[in-house]
Amino acid sequence: MTGQSKCVVAAVDDDFRVRESVESLVASAGYTVVVFSSADQFLQSGTLAEAACLITDVRMRGMNGLELQLRVKSQRPELPVIVISAHHDEETRQCALEQGAACFLYKPFDAVELLEAIEQAVGQ
Repeated sequence: MTGQSKCVVAAVDDDFRVRESVESLVASAGYTVVVFSSADQFLQSGTLAEAACLITDVRMRGMNGLELQLRVKSQRPELPVIVISAHHDEETRQCALEQGAACFLYKPFDAVELLEAIEQAVGQ
């Protein structure tokens, strides 16, 4: 078993196509990946305790990604959070980074760019 397969990467996005794409990409790199359609679903799953990295969209129904980031940071401040967004909004990007995001990527993001962000976040 590689070091990567021991790392659980959680991804939260309310767009099925994005979840499916991220899940396939991250799994192909050897990580264990768990996807969720909402922030609440992620928080209720118990995955927060075992995740090595969290990828979250900004704009979602219910709790948005920046709110999720704050919740995660209050419970697991060391957990790297990668924030993604389809909306090119510099204020949102800056807010995510000021809240401690490990990385902020705009959709559509490059697969290599996301994998490099994950590798850097989990220290691989």
